Amino acid sequence: MAYLVNMAPRLLELHRVLKTSGLIFLHCDPTMSHYLKVLLDAIFGPERFKNEIIWQRVAAKGGQMGRLPANHDVILVYGKTGETVWNEIRAAYDLSDIDEKTAGKYRYQDGDGRLYRLGPLLHPEQGRRPNLEYELMGVTKTWRWSKERMAAAVADGRVVQTAPGRVPQQKMYLDEQPGRLTGDVWTDVSVINSRAAERLGYPTQKPLKLLERIIAAGSNKGDVVLDPFCGCGTTVDAAQRLQRCWIGIDITYIAVDLILKRLEHTHGSAVLDQIDVNGIPHDLASARALFHRSPFDFERWAVSLVGAEPNQRQVGDKGIDGVARFPMDAQSKKLGKVLVSVKGGKTVPPTFVRDLLGTVQQTDGAYMGVLITMDALTRGAQEVIDRSGTYELPVANMQKFPVLQHISVRELLAGGRPAMPGTVLPYIKAERVKPTPKAETLFE
Repeated sequence: MAYLVNMAPRLLELHRVLKTSGLIFLHCDPTMSHYLKVLLDAIFGPERFKNEIIWQRVAAKGGQMGRLPANHDVILVYGKTGETVWNEIRAAYDLSDIDEKTAGKYRYQDGDGRLYRLGPLLHPEQGRRPNLEYELMGVTKTWRWSKERMAAAVADGRVVQTAPGRVPQQKMYLDEQPGRLTGDVWTDVSVINSRAAERLGYPTQKPLKLLERIIAAGSNKGDVVLDPFCGCGTTVDAAQRLQRCWIGIDITYIAVDLILKRLEHTHGSAVLDQIDVNGIPHDLASARALFHRSPFDFERWAVSLVGAEPNQRQVGDKGIDGVARFPMDAQSKKLGKVLVSVKGGKTVPPTFVRDLLGTVQQTDGAYMGVLITMDALTRGAQEVIDRSGTYELPVANMQKFPVLQHISVRELLAGGRPAMPGTVLPYIKAERVKPTPKAETLFE
C-alpha cells in the first residue's frame, strides 16, 4: 500500500491545480485500479467519475496456469466539475474490414472504388422555404441546398436519380463520414513494438496514438495539458501535434534531455523557442549544484550539449559517458563515433587523457574523443591533447579534426562547442511531422 500513500498527496495536488473544465486520466494496471478508483472517489467525489477505459495493449498470448493471460490496462477518467470538456471519439472506418451493418448501408461503389450510400436531398419543411423550391431533374420540391450549391453537386456527380421522375438523392461517401463511435474498450491501439519508428527505448513509453486520443477527447486547441510524470515525452509530443499548450514534469535530466531532443527532431528546432525549461543548469554555479546533487545527471547534461547520446547507466569513474555519431560518407551511410568523457570533480591528470586516447584508438568505429571538465585542464593534460594528432574526414573536402579535444563547462554554457563533423541527433528515430501553424507559448 506504499504506492497509494505516495499517490494520495500527488492526486490531491493535481485536483487542486485542475481547471473546473478539466479532466484527469490516470493510467494503471488491473492490480491497482480498484484501489486507485476508491482514492479518486475520495478526492474528486464519486459523482465526478467519467469512465473506466479498458485498453487492450496486446492480443492474449500463451496459456497461464490457473488464470487468463493479462493483456489490458485501465485508464480512469475523472472531472473537476460537471462541466468538463469532452469531445466525441470516433475511429476512421477500416475499408478493408467493414462490419456487416455498415457494408449493408454503403452498398454502392463508384468507378474509382469509393463506397457510398444514398441520402436525402429534400428539406424537412416542404412548401415553407420558397427560396429553396425549384425544379431538379424534372422534380419540383423544397430542397436542402440552394440552387447554386445543388448545381455544383450535380456537376460533381454527387446527385443521383435512380429512375426518371424519382426524387434525386445525394451520394454520401463512407470515407467522408466521421467514423465509428469509440466506446470505453479500446482494442485498436497496440503497444509500441521493437521496430516501431517512435520507439525511444524508454521502459514505460506509451503509444503516441493513445495519448493523441486522450488529449483530443479531453481538451481543445489552446488548452493546457499537464503530464506530471512525463518520462520520454509522448504526452508533450502529442499535445504539440494537436496545438495544445503543455507542461511536462520529470525529476531526472535524463527525461528532460530526451524530451527536448524528441521535440526538436519531430517538430524542428524552431519549437525550442516556444519552450521554457526549468531545472537545467544555466550558469557555472547551477552546473556545480547539479554535479553535487547527481554526478550521473551532470554527465548526461554535459554530454547532451555536444550532440552526443549519454549512457543509459553509469559506467564508473574511468568510463566513456556518451557517444556522438556522424555520417562518414553519403553513399554507405556509415557512421563514425566521437567518444565523450566528462569529469566534474577533481583535477584531470595526464594519465587519464592518455587512457582516453587509447580508448579512442582501440574502439571500433571511433575516430575522435572529447573531454568535458568543470574547470580548465592542467598543462600536462593539455599537452597530451595537443599531441594527439588529427582525423581526416573521408569526404570531398577532406576536413580535418583533432583526435582529442577539451572543452570546459564554462565554455559550453557560453555557447562554445568542440570542432566535430555534423552529428546525427541521438535517441530519435521517429519521422518529422508536417509543419503546423505557429502555436502560442504557454507563458508570454
